[in-house]
Amino acid sequence: MAMFIRVDIDPAVQGDAALCKALVEACPVDIFKSPSEGTIETVESNLDECTLCDLCIQAAPGKVQVVKLYREA
Repeated sequence: MAMFIRVDIDPAVQGDAALCKALVEACPVDIFKSPSEGTIETVESNLDECTLCDLCIQAAPGKVQVVKLYREA
């Protein structure tokens, strides 16, 4: 279970095969997987590996949000 972040994906991404593929390819720590063409899921066990690089946000502007589950000091 993720302790540091949550990744929210807009439901509109489902069904967009190109955008799903772009998200999977953009993430350097494999947070996304596409079990079938045009679907996207997060890999819960990889969420704690997120480097907050924003590559997923750049790949899908306005469709992905990385929510920090902690407060910065």
